[in-house]
Amino acid sequence: MDWETTLAPGSGWVNPRLGIRFDEDGRFLPEAGNTVVCQVIPGSPTEAALARFRAALAALPHADLFAFTPPESWHMTVFEGVIDTRRDPENWPNGLHPQAPLADVTAAMAARLDGLAPLPTPRMAVLAATPFGLSLQGATPEDEALARLWRDRLAAALGLHRPSHATYAFHTTLAYIKRALPAEALPLWRATLADWTARLQQDLPQMDLAPPAFCTFADMCAFPPLRPLA
Repeated sequence: MDWETTLAPGSGWVNPRLGIRFDEDGRFLPEAGNTVVCQVIPGSPTEAALARFRAALAALPHADLFAFTPPESWHMTVFEGVIDTRRDPENWPNGLHPQAPLADVTAAMAARLDGLAPLPTPRMAVLAATPFGLSLQGATPEDEALARLWRDRLAAALGLHRPSHATYAFHTTLAYIKRALPAEALPLWRATLADWTARLQQDLPQMDLAPPAFCTFADMCAFPPLRPLA
């Protein structure tokens, strides 16, 4: 689903994570969990380009509708782990009690990764700039397949296979939106994002991403690695 459909004016759409992941002032709230990500390499051309793009978004009208993530948090999710606020069967690993302390669940999941055979790090490229950050795809069809293979192996190792597993869209999040943009804002946002898509595709033929690592997080502001996977 494209971003304009998600944010259709008049839909009354409000982000269901508002009040859970972030508040009305754009401050991030505690929402702990674990995940497998490729971090944007600090000091890289990718980090610099994302900073410029983020600043451009923050300067647009109605940017106050967004909660912007800090550079320390920028990454591409390879595989979604668990979140303390989502303990339903679709989002919880097989064989782990749904009410177990998060630290115990993270330790058990880390142990399940002991036998994971390392794979090369997929090379990723910009598919599109969106109000939320970047949509990404493999730099080549082989890289896209490699990123999908990482997901398949992680799902098998962790015992966690969501219904969206095969359709998951790779991305880098720079912002969360609170509610739909007003209709009068769409032309400027649309034009700005088209311009930035072209710029980023030219400036970043390949994203500067670290190898996948199993990480923890207390909120959306940082994802410290617990163990490297490649």
